[in-house]
Amino acid sequence: MKNRQTRTKKIALLGLASSLTLLLSYVEFLLPPIFVAVPGIKVGLPNVIVLYVLYCLDVKYAALVSFTRLCISSILFGNAMTFAYSVAGAVLSLLVMGVLKKIDKLSAVGVSVAGGVAHNLGQVLVAMVLLDTPQIAFYMIVLAVTGTISGIFIGLCGALLVKRIPTNQLLRFK
Repeated sequence: MKNRQTRTKKIALLGLASSLTLLLSYVEFLLPPIFVAVPGIKVGLPNVIVLYVLYCLDVKYAALVSFTRLCISSILFGNAMTFAYSVAGAVLSLLVMGVLKKIDKLSAVGVSVAGGVAHNLGQVLVAMVLLDTPQIAFYMIVLAVTGTISGIFIGLCGALLVKRIPTNQLLRFK
């Protein structure tokens, strides 16, 4: 019976996390561009929740939350192309973050920075293939800097959440 309750609470937590990522996607959609001259740069607010799930549960649950958000937000705020770019970035980012978390040599901020840069790299690789333009790789210089900055912010916020709201506390509620 206890295992069933824990599983039900975990499902509820994943639903809540998915909802929060979708809400943060909407907030980010409403925000004006950070750099008007450089298109496509976002802070990545939903990734605070994905990072929380990665550290408090597991990479497979973080992937589930991330892909749930990507599917729904692409339908609501994007199109097939934004979905393709987002999935490529998310897959590479989650792979990198999952490996780095497992190695356990970096803090949540370091893992987040690596995930942010990997996300941008995944998107640039897709753009190079879809647009058949290898010169887009030069855009990675700008994206590496912005990915690092946003990765630091996301990592700090995610680490704070992990510290303030441990999962064992959430799964214990009555």
